[in-house]
Amino acid sequence: MKAYMARRIVQMAPALLLATLVMFSMVFLLPGDPTVNLMGEEAATATPEQIEAFRQRYGLDQPFFIQYTTWLKNALQGDLGRSFRNREPVTESIATRLPVTLELALLSTVMAIVIGVPAGIVSAIKRNSIMDMFVTAFSVMWVALPNFWLAILLIMVFAVMLEWLPVAGYVPLALDPVGNLKSLLLPAFALGSHYAAVLARQTRSGMLEVLHQDYIRTARAKGLHERRVVLLHALKNALIPIVTLLGLHLGRVLGGTVIIETVFAIPGMGLLVIASIHGRDYMAAQGAILVLVLGIMISNLLADVTYVYVDPRIKYS
Repeated sequence: MKAYMARRIVQMAPALLLATLVMFSMVFLLPGDPTVNLMGEEAATATPEQIEAFRQRYGLDQPFFIQYTTWLKNALQGDLGRSFRNREPVTESIATRLPVTLELALLSTVMAIVIGVPAGIVSAIKRNSIMDMFVTAFSVMWVALPNFWLAILLIMVFAVMLEWLPVAGYVPLALDPVGNLKSLLLPAFALGSHYAAVLARQTRSGMLEVLHQDYIRTARAKGLHERRVVLLHALKNALIPIVTLLGLHLGRVLGGTVIIETVFAIPGMGLLVIASIHGRDYMAAQGAILVLVLGIMISNLLADVTYVYVDPRIKYS
């Protein structure tokens, strides 16, 4: 297992390097002079000498690959530069916002599992029943709904009309656990509803395949309780595709926070990316996107490692 993880980490390095190269190149592909874009309103009144001084101060007068290698060398040492807006180290901004995004991602994943897995199990056990058709119809509907549109709908119903939950904002967990949960319920559901629907469909498909296996019939013939047969024997062997979806979902959640955090004004990594792009703060945007890409890669690696614990028959040499 250790050798496999080491090999996977080595394989992640070229992909991460390519991602940083594409991400860094976006600054030079945007229209206009990057120096003028970074100066913002100051560029309108600045003299050519001041613009050139700004360009030299931040190394923007250097060739592309020199700028990239300098940034990459500093990033490998944990230095992602300073924000052009507030002059704070980018690592400090990320350290403040990353726990918020991870909390939102974790809650949305838990909600998706709690909703999707039981729905899929019930749908498989009661195949072709009204319950099965109900779960299937709602799964198709939730998959088709864009999460930003669902977020707006949730705000209108539960925050504006019913006034059960706050419209937007974030309450730290250490400050008020109940308020923290209320502030994250709507965004977590909007973010995890798609995965819950996909998970329900996948669980149903996997359970239907497993429930017709010989060892399930043997377990029933031994007189085991149906709940024990379904949860202990059938579900455990249907978890492999579910774990795969879980790894993909974690990566999708990290990317989806860009939209959801903007809609609900949650100060996480997604809002940092949007604010940095709008403010032409390339240094902060590059650092935030780098962390999100790394998080997606790590989630996929954890999903592969989980296979061994779900199914002991899987061995990594």
